[in-house]
Amino acid sequence: MKVLITGCNGQLGLELSKQLEECNPNYEVIKTDVHNLDITDQGQVFEIVANSKPNVIINCAAYTNVDGCEANEDAAFKVNAIGAQNLSVAAYSVGAKIVQVSTDYVFNGTGDKPKREYDMVNPQSVYGGSKELGERLVRETNPRHFIIRTAWLYGEGNNFVRTMLKLSKEKQEMNVVDDQFGSPTSTVDLAKAIVKLMNTESYGTYHGTCEGSCSWNEFAKKIFEIKGINIKVNPITTEELGRLANRPKYSVLDNFMLKLLDINVFRNWEDAIAEYLKNEK
Repeated sequence: MKVLITGCNGQLGLELSKQLEECNPNYEVIKTDVHNLDITDQGQVFEIVANSKPNVIINCAAYTNVDGCEANEDAAFKVNAIGAQNLSVAAYSVGAKIVQVSTDYVFNGTGDKPKREYDMVNPQSVYGGSKELGERLVRETNPRHFIIRTAWLYGEGNNFVRTMLKLSKEKQEMNVVDDQFGSPTSTVDLAKAIVKLMNTESYGTYHGTCEGSCSWNEFAKKIFEIKGINIKVNPITTEELGRLANRPKYSVLDNFMLKLLDINVFRNWEDAIAEYLKNEK
């Protein structure tokens, strides 16, 4: 099976490449990133897809700087919406499946009940809006699609966990938001779920996050607890933090569809972060 991955140098792209290349010799992985594939360039996308003829395209490429999206709306929609559309149409032209990685930001972040796949989307930021449009364009252009929404991702690369560990070496106390709730999610678990899904014909929209939830403040405290780091973590509000883009206050997703298909491979978030931190300094 030929699998083309966009955004191969990002956290999820790296983990997918690792799992596909190391765990199954039957996969031929075609790795692309912004240096050799501009997903906003339809001609380039069609040329690469036509030449490589993948069976599956996994789109991990995205404009994920949430505040940057607010300041650069056109660029955000070009990458997150038009880019997704280009890949979806190109996949359809060669009979390939498309996996579109999306986000909890497509919801408005209100309430206290985990969001399921059928719940109404209502993005409150440019980032969320661009990703939601990307979802719609993929659905409209390729029936062989898997859209998987995730959140609070960490893996190989820059992420919240590594930021906390770095800051703990520089400070004796820090302020972390305590009124935003979500599910810290390992790229290891998400990549496993994607590989399982892409080998089915169960097309549609899915949620994929680790089980359980916490606030960012609680997440930081758990990181330091596991690593035995003595540091004071002060709770602050989203308003006190001050950011350009709106952040969802409640981002917990329910992997409802994966559970119905009996392929919910996600661990409890505390177990997943404990394993991840074994190799972090």
